Amino acid sequence: MAEESDLEKTEPASQRKLEKAREEGQVPSSRELATFLVTMTGVAGLYGLAGWMWPRSAQLLRDGLTVDRRAIFDPSAMFAILIDRIIDGLIVLAPLMLALMVAALAAPFLMGGVVFAPKALGPKFSKLNPLAGLKRMVSKTALVELGKGVGKATLVGSVAAWVVLRDQDMLFAMFSAPVDVALAATGDLIMTATVILVAGMALIVAIDVPFQLWHFQSELKMTKEEARQEFKEQEGDPQVKGRIRQQQREMARSRMMANVPKADVVVTNPTHFSVALKYDVAKGGAPRVVAKGAGEVALRIRTLAAEAGVPLVEAPPLARALHKHVDLEQEVPARLFRAVAEVLAYVYQLNDAFAKGVEKPRPPDDLPVPADLDPGSDVA
Repeated sequence: MAEESDLEKTEPASQRKLEKAREEGQVPSSRELATFLVTMTGVAGLYGLAGWMWPRSAQLLRDGLTVDRRAIFDPSAMFAILIDRIIDGLIVLAPLMLALMVAALAAPFLMGGVVFAPKALGPKFSKLNPLAGLKRMVSKTALVELGKGVGKATLVGSVAAWVVLRDQDMLFAMFSAPVDVALAATGDLIMTATVILVAGMALIVAIDVPFQLWHFQSELKMTKEEARQEFKEQEGDPQVKGRIRQQQREMARSRMMANVPKADVVVTNPTHFSVALKYDVAKGGAPRVVAKGAGEVALRIRTLAAEAGVPLVEAPPLARALHKHVDLEQEVPARLFRAVAEVLAYVYQLNDAFAKGVEKPRPPDDLPVPADLDPGSDVA
């Protein structure tokens, strides 16, 4: 059961998959929305521009039917007249064509934006597979498209039948009416039918657009295994990242341990913490923590220090405070200056005693460590 659930597409598409689909030209689209916008814009354009287009179109028709007799026998003159008429016609149609172009581009923008995807232009031999084509013919999408086609045909037929039945007397009367009256009445009938048709198309668009958005998201859904695999590709395999972090910690620990033999002193809490301090007189400033650790790491620091001859000073409160509040390669805070200074002074005295062969000084005790910096004074 678990394997079956992992193979079911139950997870929403990730942002990466949506971007990849967009790169391949896969975006939600609705042909019904594009048809509706273009048709509505055409109707509105013709209605709004009729007062401007009609007289110019009539004049263009008159000019086209009026030809000077001398121009008929002059090919160059006829060609110039043809060019002039074409330009005049383009000028008359330009506003409407521009509006239709904007409407055609608006549909993709409303659905998800215009996409230029070179990958989509390449040949896909999988589309030539007859089995895949047969599967698409009997799919849910094909049934929806069939339903939309039937709905549009029914809508157009219903509007045509309604117009004919409502205005049948007017239609028969047009046969005997003057041409200008008949043309005006026909224009009114066509405009009325088109407006009703556009209103019906709006209903189809209101159903189709949500369906296309849902269908697009549904097609891009991922199985749980795909989601896990994509997460690994983007974020990295958790096991690999864990091993990398472990190696980084080991490398950092190795670098830290290499600093122990160079330290001036190692302050210890004998069974818990070890902190190695280094004071560089040339650089000035305060002493720095060059190594620190607890448990086995603390034991390793003490061992390396003993092998390198670095003095070990037991000062539990100071060791705890340094381990808690000072990071590697950071200077000792001002509130611990005095305690650290006493430890370093003892180390210098100890080194001088070894050099001269005299009695060792007594190690410092009761160091001035502020109580609020000591995280566990009850620790042995």
